[in-house]
Amino acid sequence: MTPRLFDVQWKTRLALAWLCGLGFAAFVPRLAGQDPRPLRQPHFPPTAIRLRARLRLNRQGGLNAAEESRLDTARIQAALNRCPWGHAVELAARGARTAFVSGPLELRSGVTLRIGAGARLLLARNPRLFAITPGSCGVINRNGRGCKPLLSGDHIRDAALMGPGMIDGRGGERIMGSRGAWWQIARQAQKLNLNQNCPRLLVLNHCRHFTLYEVTLRDSPNFHVLFTDGRGFTAWGVHIYAPALARNTDGIDLISSRRASIVHCWIHTGDDDICLKSNGSGPLAQVTIAHDHCLTGHGVSIGSETWGGVHAVRVRDVTLDGAVNGLRIKSNRSRGGVVENVRYRNICIRNSRYPLLLDTHYPYHGRATHRIPWYHGISLHNVRIEGAGTVELIGYDARHRLGLRLRNVTVGAPRRIRIVARHARLRVESGPFNLRITGPDVRVWGRPRAARGLACRQRWKIPPPGLIPRHPETAE
Repeated sequence: MTPRLFDVQWKTRLALAWLCGLGFAAFVPRLAGQDPRPLRQPHFPPTAIRLRARLRLNRQGGLNAAEESRLDTARIQAALNRCPWGHAVELAARGARTAFVSGPLELRSGVTLRIGAGARLLLARNPRLFAITPGSCGVINRNGRGCKPLLSGDHIRDAALMGPGMIDGRGGERIMGSRGAWWQIARQAQKLNLNQNCPRLLVLNHCRHFTLYEVTLRDSPNFHVLFTDGRGFTAWGVHIYAPALARNTDGIDLISSRRASIVHCWIHTGDDDICLKSNGSGPLAQVTIAHDHCLTGHGVSIGSETWGGVHAVRVRDVTLDGAVNGLRIKSNRSRGGVVENVRYRNICIRNSRYPLLLDTHYPYHGRATHRIPWYHGISLHNVRIEGAGTVELIGYDARHRLGLRLRNVTVGAPRRIRIVARHARLRVESGPFNLRITGPDVRVWGRPRAARGLACRQRWKIPPPGLIPRHPETAE
């Protein structure tokens, strides 16, 4: 080979390597960060089938016994089955105070179920309709999970649930054949250390590209939304409401999924407002949580199941006002794993019992295993805490320390904040910081400067859209 030819080939290879390097560098931040999909507001597809409500609500907003038995399940399911791809089945109101009532429904690929303006879809109060096996729903036992959800999707793609109407789980209403409500079953199960068997509103397994848009979900007997082992989930402009004491009424739970965004949502529940988990089916990764408001509930949580790994999560411009917990990562040795590359930015927290709670020894039932929780690569940037509360920053042990970066993290009343910390390495970067964090095996380094923190005053003034939970009895 001549020197000239060798020189040309060498330069060509070098140029290709450089270009490949640029491509890889451009790809890595998207893979390592949030949901890489553009944040674009969904749109309503054309309606192919419109069903009119035929049941009339009474003055209390419920149904009498005769109306309760006139189920809409069959006609809604038939419409979903025959709706063409890319179109919607719309449930339309027929005047004020009209509704649909249904047992379990199965969503279809390429089809949108739209709850029209003023329309209501009610979960039927008959537990037999939701029983997976005879007698398995509406009871307390050791097994749990004996109920089908109201809406389900399994291995579907490009489907959606849209509003602007409402789906009502009626968790505070009396179950047919019982003296109690769904939430009372849940509370009694907790007292007996057993499991409840109550339906969820929306459960999606192994699905791709599902959209939840501008719909109101309220008073689910159990979780409102559960998305597991999927890819491509969007919740935009969703309103979720349940009373503060309604047990296990999580707002939106994501498990072992990728590419998910929860944006412009208002959530007011009795458990985790938003919860991210992973199990043996794989990690949870590439998640964006942005421009959301959480009121009552347990805040934005990761865990307690994290053994599949949780990484590449971005939480930004979120307001938590009155939630029991603000930002929480919880796990333990029975179900722990690595939680890393999680960034919180521009977060306002007020009147929270635990505004920051990173706990590797979360209570559990059963036996300990080798699944040790380890949180590192966690960052807090522009976080403001107002009111009294406890900040817990707890690593598992000296080999699995909590790794946390803090920049512009301030509290309005430092003397009203209790600090519990151990096994942690905390780096305070430039910006205001007024927390005094000490504890066993805790090291804090950096040079914070005194200054005003993130301004949250205007965010407290934004009124919640729509409803206040209507059940004063909650679950007691």
